[in-house]
Amino acid sequence: MTEIFVKDNLLHLRNDHISYIIYILEGGIPAHLYFGKRIESINPAAVLRHYELPADGRWWPHNCALDHTPHEYPAHGLGDLREGALSVRQKDGTRSVDLRVTGWEVVDGKLGIPGLPATFGDNAKTLLLHLKDELIGLTATLSYTLFDDVAGVMRHTELHNASDADLYIERAYSLCLELPDSRYDLITLSGKWAREREMSRRPLVMGEQGVSSLRGATSLFTSNMLFLARPETTEDRGEAIGAALVYSGNFTASVHVDANRCSRVFLGLNGVDFSWKLAPGETFHTPEAVTVYSDAGLDGMSAQFHRICADHLVRGKYAKAPRPILLNNWEATYFGFNEEKLLKIARTAADVGVELFVLDDGWFGHRDDDTTSLGDWYVDTKKLPNGLKHLTDQVHAMGLKFGLWFEPEMVSPKSDLYEKHPDWAIHIDGRMPIQQRQQLTLDMSREDVQDYVYECVASHLREDGIDYVKWDMNRHFSNIGSALLPADQQKELPHRYMLGLYRVLEKLVNEFPDVLFESCSSGGGRFDMGMLHYMPQTWTSDNTDALCRCRIQYSTSLVFPPFAMGSHVSAVPNHQTGRITPIQTRGNVAMSGCFGYELDLNTLSAEDLEKVRAQVKRIKELRTTLLYGDFHRLVNPYEGQDTAWITVSKDKREAVFMFVRAMNQPATPPVLVKLRGLDENKIYTIRETGERYSGSEMMHLGLSVHPGWGDAASVSWTLEAE
Repeated sequence: MTEIFVKDNLLHLRNDHISYIIYILEGGIPAHLYFGKRIESINPAAVLRHYELPADGRWWPHNCALDHTPHEYPAHGLGDLREGALSVRQKDGTRSVDLRVTGWEVVDGKLGIPGLPATFGDNAKTLLLHLKDELIGLTATLSYTLFDDVAGVMRHTELHNASDADLYIERAYSLCLELPDSRYDLITLSGKWAREREMSRRPLVMGEQGVSSLRGATSLFTSNMLFLARPETTEDRGEAIGAALVYSGNFTASVHVDANRCSRVFLGLNGVDFSWKLAPGETFHTPEAVTVYSDAGLDGMSAQFHRICADHLVRGKYAKAPRPILLNNWEATYFGFNEEKLLKIARTAADVGVELFVLDDGWFGHRDDDTTSLGDWYVDTKKLPNGLKHLTDQVHAMGLKFGLWFEPEMVSPKSDLYEKHPDWAIHIDGRMPIQQRQQLTLDMSREDVQDYVYECVASHLREDGIDYVKWDMNRHFSNIGSALLPADQQKELPHRYMLGLYRVLEKLVNEFPDVLFESCSSGGGRFDMGMLHYMPQTWTSDNTDALCRCRIQYSTSLVFPPFAMGSHVSAVPNHQTGRITPIQTRGNVAMSGCFGYELDLNTLSAEDLEKVRAQVKRIKELRTTLLYGDFHRLVNPYEGQDTAWITVSKDKREAVFMFVRAMNQPATPPVLVKLRGLDENKIYTIRETGERYSGSEMMHLGLSVHPGWGDAASVSWTLEAE
């Protein structure tokens, strides 16, 4: 159970797993004392002494003692000379803020954040810590929520202008976490298209380190999260802290190590090229930051994130439901399709047991290539002369659901929409538009654009029998300007864009609760907890090569569970790498996510088609465990040729183990892989081999595995408890 104790200026938030402790210094400055494994009590004087402070903070304001203080929400310039979490420009041009505690309250449950995605749940308590800068009339409420079942803290900040003058927020992070040492490795996820979320681990050093995005999205290049692990921490041992932002736009995730080797962690909106005009009486909310703690290694840290995603972030019909096995026509046809060709692919898909047929790019406007028609969301009758509804009816008659691709946030300069509304694109008057993929980005900060995008998608969902939407987004911001925003609010555009997008998505998921939405964003370019609040799965990467996916899915699982990852079997040679891998391995890797096919089944041999039929049958039998069981990483593909993981049902009676070897070597003996998550006292039978092992043997001695002959060989075994 979650408890929040308040005594002698000490605020102690705790549940069965963790404690989070704040101490109010003399003068009302909130100091951070502790975040970690649950403790019963703390000695504030001892903690402050570590930071070279007396217990009551008497050194301030007569010198720069604040420069040593472990702050809850620091601002730069009034004694703390380090970078702060908050900067507000005032009418005299200065930016320093002096927030002092005015009170606090404890509420049951979890509060929402207006206009923004956020975690939810009733099994929680929330501390609201109220502060004010009396000179400039700015008030702040720091919100901290602990759920009973999570070793983590959900945080955000509300800023309110109680003065009679405009204030301009120039930095407002969601999280500041002070740590008393720097003996950590920093783990971040970075990459590019087809190499998303490459895992990087390096020791903290004095100074600033981290990742950020100014692209208008979390992006293919960086992920809005960071992880701190002790140098000795492994997958199953040692301390780890993870922080992730429930947001999809520009961000900063950084760690600052000071001269005393104390660490200050920041996570929130990127303060570069950001400003927000806060008029008298107005309120601004930062996105939510999720911070988790584990003393059971990175695997234990991921378990906390997975629980948050499953129980406190994803909503609606598909939060716990089986996800349909799909076939997407993109790599099967690209733009070169017609109704007859699509129906031929769909018939074979239905015959092998696929449940959802998805029509990808090229069905609208005059879209024969990627140079035209984005924004013109009417059916191309040259390809589909009988209309979209006629196609969906035929697909439904086969027993399949029907899905449709959109890229609604974009516009092609060659389009009816752009010809009528060139001002709807993000642009700067007088400057030549910069295109990427022959397209521009619509200005989603505008309500008229939001309404147009909403109605374009909603009309097809209402009229054409659409069961699934693949929502793509293939370029980032440039020429960043809005035709409607005044000069002193142009820096608000990136954040207003995200608020506009969230408004559209909230309307769509509420009006169409039976539609399954998948975020694509050029593969996993916008794979974040913000989008997951609206779309319960994300296309993990456009790279469908099985060996590449081992790395991509492994690192993605640091935060996201299998049910969040779209993972498909594609044709060989693979369209991104040219590699040829067995269909068995392609299926084994893809089954550790929302399973599907990205090919024309009619091109497969009879033997491979039977393997597809067997894959589909097995997925249907195991998908509750595969999607919603407890996921554990076992062998790290970043450290060698092998990858392994296991997913265990909640009752520990069923598990699915997967092992892949990228490159075979001669005279290689079997490897012993230590499993995790099983019941030590149960006996398990491997369905595929008939072998019997105790849970304790497989977890402590290991399971002997040899994937077989050739490169890209794999095994996938089902473990069943007796």
